[in-house]
Amino acid sequence: MTQKISISRKMIFFTISAFVICFSIGAGESCTKIKENLHYSCMGRNLNSIPPSIPSSVQTLDFSYNVIKHLQKSAFPILSFLRVLDLSRCHIKHIENDAFYNVKNLTTLILTGNPVTYFGPGCLNSLHNLQRLDLVDVGLVSLPLQMNNLTRLQELRVGTNNIQSVSLPPFMSSFKDFSLLDLHANNISTIKTDHTVVLRKIGRNMTLILSRNPLLYIEPGAFKDVHLRQLDIRSAFVSFAAQKVGLKALYGLNVERLMFGKYRDDFRFQFSDTDFLDGFCSINFTEVYYYIMESPTKFISSFRCMINATKIVVMGGLIDETEHVLFHELKELYLISSHLGSLPGKQLSHLHTLEKLIITHNNGPICDEAFIDMPMLKYMDLSSNQIKLKRCCATLLSGTPQIRYLNLSLNAEIDLDVVSFVGLDSLEILDFHHTKILRIGYLSVLSNLKYLRYLDVSYSSIIFTNIYCFYGLSSLNVLKMAGNNFRGDVVRYLFNNLTVLEHLDLSYCHVVEVHSSSFKNLQRLRLLNLRGNSLIAIDFLTHSNLKQLTSFYVDKNSITSIPLDVLQKLPTNLSEFDLSSNPIDCSCSQTDFIFWIIQNQNILKQPENIFCQSFSLSSDFRAADFDIDSCVHKKRLTIVLSICFVILVVVLSVLVYRFQFYLQYCCILLRGYRSPAQQECSYDAFVIFSSYDEVWVMNELMENLENGVPPINLCLHMRDFQAGKSIASNIIDEGIMGSRKVIVVVSQHFIDSAWCRFEFELAQSRFMMERNANIIIIILEDVEERKTKKVFGLHKHLKKNTYLKWSRDPLSNMRFWIRLRRAIIDTKQ
Repeated sequence: MTQKISISRKMIFFTISAFVICFSIGAGESCTKIKENLHYSCMGRNLNSIPPSIPSSVQTLDFSYNVIKHLQKSAFPILSFLRVLDLSRCHIKHIENDAFYNVKNLTTLILTGNPVTYFGPGCLNSLHNLQRLDLVDVGLVSLPLQMNNLTRLQELRVGTNNIQSVSLPPFMSSFKDFSLLDLHANNISTIKTDHTVVLRKIGRNMTLILSRNPLLYIEPGAFKDVHLRQLDIRSAFVSFAAQKVGLKALYGLNVERLMFGKYRDDFRFQFSDTDFLDGFCSINFTEVYYYIMESPTKFISSFRCMINATKIVVMGGLIDETEHVLFHELKELYLISSHLGSLPGKQLSHLHTLEKLIITHNNGPICDEAFIDMPMLKYMDLSSNQIKLKRCCATLLSGTPQIRYLNLSLNAEIDLDVVSFVGLDSLEILDFHHTKILRIGYLSVLSNLKYLRYLDVSYSSIIFTNIYCFYGLSSLNVLKMAGNNFRGDVVRYLFNNLTVLEHLDLSYCHVVEVHSSSFKNLQRLRLLNLRGNSLIAIDFLTHSNLKQLTSFYVDKNSITSIPLDVLQKLPTNLSEFDLSSNPIDCSCSQTDFIFWIIQNQNILKQPENIFCQSFSLSSDFRAADFDIDSCVHKKRLTIVLSICFVILVVVLSVLVYRFQFYLQYCCILLRGYRSPAQQECSYDAFVIFSSYDEVWVMNELMENLENGVPPINLCLHMRDFQAGKSIASNIIDEGIMGSRKVIVVVSQHFIDSAWCRFEFELAQSRFMMERNANIIIIILEDVEERKTKKVFGLHKHLKKNTYLKWSRDPLSNMRFWIRLRRAIIDTKQ
């Protein structure tokens, strides 16, 4: 009994051990391997410890959205190479001293979203190499932490907490690499001079984010002599008045990039205070990003205090009039979603330093005022403005001789003519996509743009009818013309002069067929996009000049198969071939094509979307899953069956030739056989004999039988067969079927005659069916027994039936004729 209990305990122990082992293995396998031995993700797996299967060589570990409520030294295995650890939202409440000792080489630690109530005084002491620390939304109420040892810290993110001061601990003044302090969405309402002492000492490369704080008061001069790379104070004031005063209190601040404005309409704009941006005049900045939510009805002097800026970005709001400001060094100006009433060509003219102008996403009607005297302007983006221009583009850009980039995409309508780009010879990039373009399809409006490298006229409602539309574009590298149409055979000649073209997009252009010479001069072409057309063949791709082609897209066409010779001539550099969403014919007749698809998965883009259309219109059967082996077996079976069929046909042909008479006889029988009792016979006996025995038949047989009493009517082939009728038919109809008896004259000549043997065999067939011995055999001369076996059934018949033997002896001769006559007459009567 004790032994049984012991065995049971052992079994329970082994069962529990196996369960624990399986659980551990399952936990390890629950983590996703991003990069072998280096990067793993255990995000959201409900784990409470690091799986033991994570290799010690791991460098990046995402352990977010798990459950580790208590962080202590034993929480982590020794991971000496770990650099990035993400513990976001792991329900961490307590962090003990030396909690990160086993991962002390971390450079990034993310603790975002944990409800930490206790930080051990020395919890971060071991992280000497830490460069980024994320403590966003962890319940911090003050900024100072025991971070003395984090001398290499570069980024401290403590947004969305309850911190009330920007004051940094004094020891951070020695953090020479410190570059980012993110305090967004905290509870900072007051900033005083003594709060920014450390900011003055840290250096000039720091970014300070104070957005979405309830700033009420900034002590004047609090930021004097502070140098920042970026200051973000978007939505950082509790009221319009606090904002106006706060901007003026920032005097003496030196910042490279100032981000100001609001994420949302936090407070109402006071229309009487149109000078609220005057505080900018006392801030030294290079770039300004202004996010406007207000919609003032009065003129706002937006740029008066920005005259020294090199880059201005204004997003949102309503600007009814853009004041004319003499910017000193402005190089880049962005007016995005600003609801401009008109295109500010007049106000922005004469900006000699401006190099980049972006005015986009404006919904109001925009006039085509010219931009004058802007000699340095190289980049202009006027996309998404609903522009409708009748004088584009030489008039609009008459004062921009250095313009290299022009984007007029996503507008209403642009009218071009032969002088549209006169004076704009430096253009390198021209974008018209999704804008209706007039006349470009039948005029050579681009002929003077010899430096143009990029042209996009996709979905521009163009019908190309002129083969010289791209004449003169000798430097064009990229041409995108998707969603347009071609008339006639224009595609065959349209690209002849684009000898340096590398990227050509002809997708969704209703192309049905491409001539083999269409791309003959595109020797540098690397990408060809023919997606979404109606192509059924890609023979043009085998042209010898397309050797440099690396990417080819013909997905969403009507291709069912590609011949093997075309596949073998594909460009050798082809590394990306999109054949997906075509109605591929998966049948045994296309095994070469299917096998090519299977073998070239490395160059096929989206091979999982290459489906077999032949199974059904909605088939999701992948071409790569087609069973080629079954086709090989079928092919072999087909070959074997074909060979067997040929052999059978040959054999049957030989047999038919050999037994043609018998077959004809069988056909006659199948048409309807009638016995002599059922039909009226014309003759008493049909004589089968060799033509060499004709003298005996005529002189002896016919003389004695037909001239005797009673006369016996014989059927003789040379006399009674119908002229013009086949011999076989005469034998069957007149001889065999038309006679009551058959007389067979056996001789050596009979044995050697094929016709005689045939007639005898037919006679046997008939009388076997009637089961009557109506064959009378006359042995005209002795024949060796072995020779009688040459005639089918003759030897057997002679053994079983009585036959007559001709003799020249008078007495025997008399008995011969009596017996013969009696054999014939008995049946006749």
